[in-house]
Amino acid sequence: MTKATIGFAMCGSFCTFSKAFEQMRALVSEGIDVIPIMSENARSTDTRFGTAAEMVKTAEEITGKKVLSTSVETEPIGPKDMCDLLIIAPCTGNTLAKLSLGVTDTAVTMAAKSHLRVQKPVLLCVATNDALGASAQNIGRLLNTKNIYFVPLSQDDPENKPNSLVADFSKLPEAAEAALGGRQLRPVFK
Repeated sequence: MTKATIGFAMCGSFCTFSKAFEQMRALVSEGIDVIPIMSENARSTDTRFGTAAEMVKTAEEITGKKVLSTSVETEPIGPKDMCDLLIIAPCTGNTLAKLSLGVTDTAVTMAAKSHLRVQKPVLLCVATNDALGASAQNIGRLLNTKNIYFVPLSQDDPENKPNSLVADFSKLPEAAEAALGGRQLRPVFK
């Protein structure tokens, strides 16, 4: 992968955190400078997948940097040219909606707004149970938004969760390389 500085923002799809951390480790092992970012919910919510403190510690140990988790901390990302690419992994349906409507009320949405302000790419690694329901319109809008790219996604459990889509986290490095080059990795949907 091209040497770059990547902001790696995590939202509250806690069941995919292990996959996100795996990809964060892979980027760091390739010599990529990774800045960890967490939404306020991701940073403060204990779940059956682990405590918030454990998740923050993991991100900080992988990257060697303090997790940014407030809008004040992430607002300078664009103006200070802190990243070449911003990855949101996992990107929840809630965050998809906020991004598609220009709502900036979390550290992650502020990071995206700030990064897009300077016309740099944002890569979304979606994980949501309503992607083919309420979130479909937001995905559609974002597919048509300049500098927004998607990690390829597919239905993760069509029988039991017919509206759910989850990105193929293993494609994240390839999708990041494409986004850095101004291209959408295809196929978007498998």
